[in-house]
Amino acid sequence: MSTIRLKRAYDPPEAADGARVLVDRLWPRGLSREKSRIDLWLKDAAPSAALRTWFGHRPERFAEFSRRYEMELAALDAALAPLREMLAQGPLTLLFAAHDTEHNNAVVLARFLRARPRPGRER
Repeated sequence: MSTIRLKRAYDPPEAADGARVLVDRLWPRGLSREKSRIDLWLKDAAPSAALRTWFGHRPERFAEFSRRYEMELAALDAALAPLREMLAQGPLTLLFAAHDTEHNNAVVLARFLRARPRPGRER
């Protein structure tokens, strides 16, 4: 399996990024589509609006957010096929807009993809 990188969507693209996928439900404010060099915007990989609102980027809620988000991801595991295909071809960079680089949906999604490289695989 290739490398999964995490990066803020506002950080400049680099050659080592490989495929760049935005995994937020909302487009990052003020981000130019042309300069961002995003290969795919996979809104369906983002947490539900209700979960995102509940979490509110509060670090003390991250453990519970992670648990709930992983349940959502398991339910749409097959919809993550584009990410798995890109990962099979080379490095994959998951892009997110949050300021907190340790407590965000991309962290959970990367962990989920590493633990379940194929749909339906048990941990």
